[in-house]
Amino acid sequence: MTVTASSASRAAEILSRPVTLNGLTVPNRIAMAPMTRMFSPGGVPGEDVQSYYARRAAAGVGLIVTEGTYVGHESAGQSDRVPRFHGEEQLAGWAKVAEAVHAAGGTIVPQLWHIGMVRKQGEPPFADAPAVGPSGIRVDGTEGAGKAMTQRDLDDVIGAFADAAAAAERIGFDGVELHGAHGYLLDQFLWATTNRRTDAYGGDAVARAKFAAEIVAAVRATVSPDFPVIFRYSQWKQEAYEARLAETPEELEAILSPLAAAGVDAFHASTRRYWVPEFEGSDLNLAGWTKKLTGKPVISVGSVGLDGDFLRAFAGEGAAVGSLDNLLDRLERDEFDLVAVGRALLQDPEWAAKVLGNRIEELQPYDAAALKTLS
Repeated sequence: MTVTASSASRAAEILSRPVTLNGLTVPNRIAMAPMTRMFSPGGVPGEDVQSYYARRAAAGVGLIVTEGTYVGHESAGQSDRVPRFHGEEQLAGWAKVAEAVHAAGGTIVPQLWHIGMVRKQGEPPFADAPAVGPSGIRVDGTEGAGKAMTQRDLDDVIGAFADAAAAAERIGFDGVELHGAHGYLLDQFLWATTNRRTDAYGGDAVARAKFAAEIVAAVRATVSPDFPVIFRYSQWKQEAYEARLAETPEELEAILSPLAAAGVDAFHASTRRYWVPEFEGSDLNLAGWTKKLTGKPVISVGSVGLDGDFLRAFAGEGAAVGSLDNLLDRLERDEFDLVAVGRALLQDPEWAAKVLGNRIEELQPYDAAALKTLS
């Protein structure tokens, strides 16, 4: 990548602007994208996790969004090394993470997560728990691998998200992000392919958004009015990269409007390539459309800082440093408000400091070996 002095200066100037999400002022436009790391045995984040996040906050990341953390429902997850956001020891560990990030000058929100039908029965932390989802159907269309959720199940999961959000505020976090993307539980309700319910939680886009909206409303009622609630969503799924919740802006608005009305303060629009237009006839990406349709602040993400699709990096390949010019153009047009950096920031903890300090030429190319450590 060829970097001119003017482009480096432009990146520093644009990305250093503060932004407000409800009652939270984020000192700049750089967020750390949530990335599952599996370095928390027993679901407890330790000193290495504290240092991992604090190191990036100290280097200038304005908003840390943690890796996905399981809410307190027995079917929420399937690994005993993924952190949990319930339990005395687990929450004590997270309190220390928040304290470390604040001491380093950053802000932090936990991503609250339920994987739904992605779960395979027999896996920890609760081996006997079944996979649950709107209709008992996996993202790949497999039927009979889990159970359709009853009203009691729905109420229990809503309560688990609300309890986790209350805990986040109590132990010092700056907000919460609800994981409604990538084919996990909330997304399974939003997507017609996995949601075939015939009750109030299935049918058209508004009905399919009802469960997620009820979770948002329960969280909103549990935390303080100025405590930010972020909702992450995507078109694509882990097992269906070309999947789409909405084919038109009107369909997307039908999904997002109930969530905004329920109390979402900001959206996190997950795409594979942030520079790709979402709908024909407009250059707006998914984040841009989200802001246009809802009026809410939006985080954009998708291979930021890489020279191509993040899936190549995810598959274990390297990636060169990519240009930021397109990203900066979109920020200047107010298309979205923050940019979440994933694997580029995983590779280079000093990524934000280098960009904000006119040192783009020092950025490190991504090497998949970075996934093996918690550096």
